[in-house]
Amino acid sequence: MSLKLWSHSSLVGRALATPAMQWTKTAAIHTTKTAQQAAPADNATATPSSSWTPQSIRTGVIARKKGMTSMWDDKGVRMPITVLQLEDVIVTDVRTVEKNGYSALQIGSTIKKEKNVSKPLIEHFKKLGVGLRQKLAEFRVTEDAMLPLGTELRASHFVTGQYVDVTAPSIGKGFAGVMKRWNFAGQPASHGHSLSHRSAGSTGQRKWPSKVFKGKKMAGRMGGNSVTVQNLKVVKVDPSENLLFIKGSVPGFDDQYIKIKDAVKLKAEKRYPQDACPPPFPTAL
Repeated sequence: MSLKLWSHSSLVGRALATPAMQWTKTAAIHTTKTAQQAAPADNATATPSSSWTPQSIRTGVIARKKGMTSMWDDKGVRMPITVLQLEDVIVTDVRTVEKNGYSALQIGSTIKKEKNVSKPLIEHFKKLGVGLRQKLAEFRVTEDAMLPLGTELRASHFVTGQYVDVTAPSIGKGFAGVMKRWNFAGQPASHGHSLSHRSAGSTGQRKWPSKVFKGKKMAGRMGGNSVTVQNLKVVKVDPSENLLFIKGSVPGFDDQYIKIKDAVKLKAEKRYPQDACPPPFPTAL
């Protein structure tokens, strides 16, 4: 599904036009109660449990970065918002302690055409009984948070007010000098420094040790590394369009795949708002 932030008729525009009070504690409580009352799905590989504990670790999801916009809180303070969208996210494989030695879920996002996939991969997905997916990622979970194959994960997996960690490759900048890459001051812009104002200068020593030590900050490739931004707040959840509105910046370019999971450095009572604790477990049904 295509999504453009600059269009007034876009999904984001319609979502932002909804009154702010609609995305308050009532929706979070309703989602939590629905997840608790629903019966666990029957599957021979994994059977989800409805009992949540502060030690439980839920699965993360894969989303696509759609751009940035702005929102205002109750006090009128402007917040920078990153919009993320979930595209056909399902559980594509299950890792169990008996078979793999650890418990985890493989999550897939964005339907992929069969003509663009190799035959071994097609047979692999057919054996699992799930559809082809363009992006795959694995998330460690506790045994009580396991989900059956083919379970759909939607934006309602998260609740408004909770904190999440996001991971994605940063934007690649190519080969960069020391001033751009490491914020060096550069050489003096005076006589005797022709064509060397942005150079690194001396990097070694004298006769001893006569080498450049490993790890020296020098010119080189910049960006394109996996970056994790922690403790970002979920300001708004749009279940109908599968949109997440995250406060702050998220690494990567527009349409980049983003991995989102519950914040790992916050305790349960701080990770989720009081009216939405426990969260939808193991996911929103």
